[in-house]
Amino acid sequence: MTSAAEFATRRADPAVARGYRYGRYDGGPDPLGPPADVAAAVDALGEDVLSGASPLEALRSMLRRGTEGRRGLDDLRALARRRQRELRRSGRLDGTLEEVRRLLAEALDAERTTLEYDPSDDARLAEAELASLPEETAAQVRDLASYAWRNPAAAETYQQIRELLQREVLDAQFKGMRDALRQAPNDPAAMARIKQMLADLNSMLDADARGEHTQDDFDAFMAEHGDLFPDRPETLDELVESLARRAAAQQRLLDSLSPEQRAELGQLAEQAFADLDLGAEMAGLQDRLRASRPDLFRPGRSGRSAMGGDQPLGYADATEALAELADLEALGEALGLGADGSDLADIDEEAVRRALGRQAVDDVRRLREIERELERQGYLLRDGGRLELSPKALRRLGLAALRRIFGDLDSARRGGDHDQRDAGAGGDATGASRPWEFGDEQPLDVVRTVSNAVLRGGPRSGPVALSVEDFAVVETERRSRAAVALLVDLSFSMVQNDRWAPMKTTALALQTLVETRYPQDVLQVIGFDRLARVIPGPRLAGLAFDEVQGTNLQHALMLAGRFLESHPDAEPVVLVVTDGEPTAHLRRDGTPWFSWPPDPETLELTLAEVDRMTRRRATLNLFMLGDEPRLRRFVDEVARRNGGRVFAPSAERLGEFVVRDFLRARARVAGRGA
Repeated sequence: MTSAAEFATRRADPAVARGYRYGRYDGGPDPLGPPADVAAAVDALGEDVLSGASPLEALRSMLRRGTEGRRGLDDLRALARRRQRELRRSGRLDGTLEEVRRLLAEALDAERTTLEYDPSDDARLAEAELASLPEETAAQVRDLASYAWRNPAAAETYQQIRELLQREVLDAQFKGMRDALRQAPNDPAAMARIKQMLADLNSMLDADARGEHTQDDFDAFMAEHGDLFPDRPETLDELVESLARRAAAQQRLLDSLSPEQRAELGQLAEQAFADLDLGAEMAGLQDRLRASRPDLFRPGRSGRSAMGGDQPLGYADATEALAELADLEALGEALGLGADGSDLADIDEEAVRRALGRQAVDDVRRLREIERELERQGYLLRDGGRLELSPKALRRLGLAALRRIFGDLDSARRGGDHDQRDAGAGGDATGASRPWEFGDEQPLDVVRTVSNAVLRGGPRSGPVALSVEDFAVVETERRSRAAVALLVDLSFSMVQNDRWAPMKTTALALQTLVETRYPQDVLQVIGFDRLARVIPGPRLAGLAFDEVQGTNLQHALMLAGRFLESHPDAEPVVLVVTDGEPTAHLRRDGTPWFSWPPDPETLELTLAEVDRMTRRRATLNLFMLGDEPRLRRFVDEVARRNGGRVFAPSAERLGEFVVRDFLRARARVAGRGA
């Protein structure tokens, strides 16, 4: 049996695989894993949208939470914060200065011991020279550069200071340089090569600034100096990005030190490269990198406040730690998907990989896949900067709302399908057919249509020619038609009392029920707070709340009346969901008037609209979300005048009450049409 490793690395048979080759799996998501569960993502979006979030807010919330068992952006941000805390506790930033002081003290102690046992006058002069050294470490290192050491071990230790500084400074700028220099200590040829690399790099950056750089130039540079760059950048931009990050971290490190420490370290670095003529090239590189990526050099938190461990860090290690901290800080901002309009596209996968590892990159890619598939499969629509749920997504949310309310819409059990049998335009097929007439929208009866053509043409061979009179359509039941007005309270008290999501779920479920089970019916959803307005179906799920006081049921009933009058052949069904008595009405000039406690004129005008509904033979069934005495008195008065019923469901059972009542009303409509 072929092992997984053998299968992953073998060359596929060209005759079978058509030239494709298998490569070694290098980590990441399972290439044979299932695709993203977009349907589950739509359901997750729907929960937030129905609770009052905009589609964009709902999408960002889902991305922050994660899905399908994958970590979301909040999990990745927490991981980044944990890594930041670990880095801050990893050590101090003055480790190189501490190591230089230790080596210097070791060299001087050994040298003084040797001089102590030497009775010559030269030894006394040397002791005097050592006694006159300045107090500053950098000045001592500088003055000892010309000192004639008597103790070979002390001289070697002093030489280690120079090598240490060269390694640390170069490795701080060029990651991996430290190991290369350890392999060739005191090698003039190695240092000359580094100097040539710096000169070539600066020349290439100058050419790029003039617009003269080409990829061939970079390839030639890497062919000569590529072994000095273990991360193997493929373009100049990648190299500049890496070097600029480290240069910016070096600047933050220096800024974090005290002025005395900063001056000491600067002098020591200058001395380490003085006889190599590298200082000018290094300074020139810093200037060019700053000009290329000024955004990385913006002032930020100092390393001193950020780093608080006990272990002293060398210059290169401290630079690496601060570079990683800067990456983590920027990554945390990107993972936050802030109000500045940032999105998943702004998250740098390479930064994620550096800071959090390959698995985190896979998590980000999975989130991007879900977001992309939501749009590609038509669940989310972008209109400029806005994000909207598509009709396809709304249908799914509506069906989900119905399932939550009932679990199963069994028409026999619900009792809402008592239809009039007649050859009409809607309903279920009767099993019979009839001749096609102009304007018919019923499906064709293909068997009867072809049979008519064969009978008309008589027995013959060859194709059957169809004529207009041959066409027949499937006969269906004609169902009675209803005009349904759902009036929903949008006042801010619905939000405060956690009734907003149940209200939207109910409206969406009813809309879906009408569209899927009663397509011959018409439904209009009317929302009301200080004013009333018609809510089109596509906007229903994404409806956001406003902090508006006022319950203008009068205006809502006026709009419902116009809707019913535009469908005079339909039976009227009016359902009202509210959690408060009317507190607003329209003045004669059309402007709203709000008053609490309710103005007597508000109640009078609202009840006048109730009476108009009664004269239209429209029964008002009210769903009362609340138990305030004023609201109870008002709904009882409406029921007395109109003959409708009053329900007092909990918010959690609102959908069940409204949809069941609609089905009962629908059954009465069908019975009257029979």
